[in-house]
Amino acid sequence: MEEGPPAGLSTRDKILWAAATMLGGKSATTPSVRAVAARAGVSTGSVQHHFPTQRELMDEVLILVYDTVLSEDSLHDSSIPARDRLVASLQRLLALELKDSDSRGAWIQAFDRYVRSEPTEAAREEYLASERELRRRIEYSLAVLQEEGVLAPGDTSRRAMFLNTVVSGLSIAQVFPAGNSRLATELEVLRTAVDYVLNEQPTSESPSPGTTQSGE
Repeated sequence: MEEGPPAGLSTRDKILWAAATMLGGKSATTPSVRAVAARAGVSTGSVQHHFPTQRELMDEVLILVYDTVLSEDSLHDSSIPARDRLVASLQRLLALELKDSDSRGAWIQAFDRYVRSEPTEAAREEYLASERELRRRIEYSLAVLQEEGVLAPGDTSRRAMFLNTVVSGLSIAQVFPAGNSRLATELEVLRTAVDYVLNEQPTSESPSPGTTQSGE
């Protein structure tokens, strides 16, 4: 028999607890509204009252999960070089993606869940919510460094997408055999990606088609 939510939680927190435990469980159940309601011991109407859409529910759940697992304290410590702080932030995201010690099993599970067949609407929202929260975390880290003046102004969304792609690629690489030290390789890749972002120079706008640059 499954354990119910801890005593003393509000209805909203029971719903978040239920969705989070289902998301992280070994069965990898996609938390549909009906399933979350049953796990939380509330009605589907209560779930829809607090979270009118599947997207709102998943966004809140992922924020809760990442806030619980990831600490951003060192990000604000300006005594640590910006490069090291951003690399550490990405390492925490990578560690979260690989929290299952069986990386191969985790990726097979993800393949079955999102790729093997057309994902359900609930599964689609779950995946998109995870991607949004990962990018939001990276964008936040970049915004902190930009505010300090150690990162040149630029397209934060584009930079975050690039860094998130690097983290995702490294997590996939965990599935395959490695000849060298995997940790050393991951660190080198993250440092290279971070160096690119930190040293990126603002690009001048390209002239519109049919126009010539001044002086020509």
